[in-house]
Amino acid sequence: MPKQPKEEKSIGVVTHYFGGIDVAIIKCNTVVKVGDTIRFKGATTDFAEQIKSMQYDHEAIESAKKGQEVGVKVKDKVREGDEVFFEK
Repeated sequence: MPKQPKEEKSIGVVTHYFGGIDVAIIKCNTVVKVGDTIRFKGATTDFAEQIKSMQYDHEAIESAKKGQEVGVKVKDKVREGDEVFFEK
């Protein structure tokens, strides 16, 4: 019997999107770092992107802690409620 693919574990959720500047606000539920490749998934969203920069309280940071809400520049539109995963 073929093995079922392991269910991906969400690492966060999009809480806001600023369209004019293409920034997603992500509430993280694990540590996420600049350089990580993440995938956004939602009803109409599905793309992966490497984190090139991250901000917390308008300050550039290298990593986000669990529970922190951070801004990440994205190449495509995301929506509130889209889930975020580590890209394999």
